Amino acid sequence: MKFKKIHHIAIICSNYTKSKDFYVNKLGFDIKQEIYREERDSYKLDLMLNGEYIIELFSFPEAPARPSYPEARGLRHLAFEVEDIEESVKELNQKGIETEEIRIDPYTHKPFTFFEDPDGLPLELYEIS
Repeated sequence: MKFKKIHHIAIICSNYTKSKDFYVNKLGFDIKQEIYREERDSYKLDLMLNGEYIIELFSFPEAPARPSYPEARGLRHLAFEVEDIEESVKELNQKGIETEEIRIDPYTHKPFTFFEDPDGLPLELYEIS
């Protein structure tokens, strides 16, 4: 078997309206498809970044909270490439999204920082230029 690339990342949120606003209006993802599954009382929102399908956002009633932060088993964080981390941090802050202090990766010497989605999922900005 030979993997070609990651197809998508699935995220379960606690408040669909709040998370949809965060990913679409604040982070700038485009909606590919939005489905309400009545039998599950669940939304499924397919999100694209630069024309590529990347995130599947789900809502489920009574979904349990993340057990601990940040070292719970499973997905640790999602990292997004940016060309200018200082400008990206400024834009997030202007939208009311708090970020950690910009740090330098000790191995690549590239700047990075973390912020959170509405459910506390750790998200990372990593400068590629």
